[in-house]
Amino acid sequence: MENRYVPLSRYLFLAPATLFFLIFALFPMGLAAYFSLLHWNGISNPRFVYFQNWVNLVHDPLAGQAIVLTIKMMVVTWIIQTPISMAIGVFLAGKEKVRGLMGVFYFFPLLFSSAAIGLTWEYILNPNFGVVNAVLQSLGLTSFAKDWLGQPQLAFYTIAAVIAWQFIPFHSLLYQAGTLQIPQPIYDAAKIDGATGINLFFKVTLPQLKYTITTSSLLMLTGALTYFDLIYVMTGGGPGYATSVLPMYMYKEAFVSQRIGYGSVLAVLLAVGGIVLSIMVLKFTGFVKMESQMEGG
Repeated sequence: MENRYVPLSRYLFLAPATLFFLIFALFPMGLAAYFSLLHWNGISNPRFVYFQNWVNLVHDPLAGQAIVLTIKMMVVTWIIQTPISMAIGVFLAGKEKVRGLMGVFYFFPLLFSSAAIGLTWEYILNPNFGVVNAVLQSLGLTSFAKDWLGQPQLAFYTIAAVIAWQFIPFHSLLYQAGTLQIPQPIYDAAKIDGATGINLFFKVTLPQLKYTITTSSLLMLTGALTYFDLIYVMTGGGPGYATSVLPMYMYKEAFVSQRIGYGSVLAVLLAVGGIVLSIMVLKFTGFVKMESQMEGG
């Protein structure tokens, strides 16, 4: 008799999360899709233009550039973050007490907001009174002192480095947790077979971190589709459009140029891109859940 109420209880437990998802995810996305069919500046009466905004997207070179920059930012930040995060995470998983103390300093960036980080690094990288150029000049390396945020190519990679610095601590935590889940008998067996040092990492630790790598990579790649606040504070998308990734370009079109309809097109494109990217990563990695790959798994 009690089993008849089990399905109902499951639905009740799912209700809060489902309601939250509907209100804060599906509803805004549906609203953005509706706005993408309008010609509207956010103030006057909206006018239906149907798919004209989507046609404009195809013929907009700046949108194409923003998409390329977003993909480039995604790849560059992943390349920077992954090896450093993994190295720090594996190191902090050791049993020595000094590693835990060092971990306190590694995780400082997690304590600050993106706006605070952006303002801090903007001052540090200032070409006139910034710490970076001052140190380089004091060391006699004047030729290496640059206008870090004023040169298009340099500004892009500088932003990518700051973003990586901000999120490396978070991903280090994932790798630390993943490493701590690896059963000690696997290491013992590998040592008996003669594996030591760096070989132990490549033959045991790295394969066992398969699912952690997938989780971390998925968060990095999809997170790259949301980079806005730090870029807005540091460069505003400039110089020119050198750091105007898709979220920044969406903001400019929707709220600066007051093209709400076209900005909504870019918002829908970002959402769909994130969903497709997530599905692709999960499909090609065979990811199920975040855990170490246990022996025999």
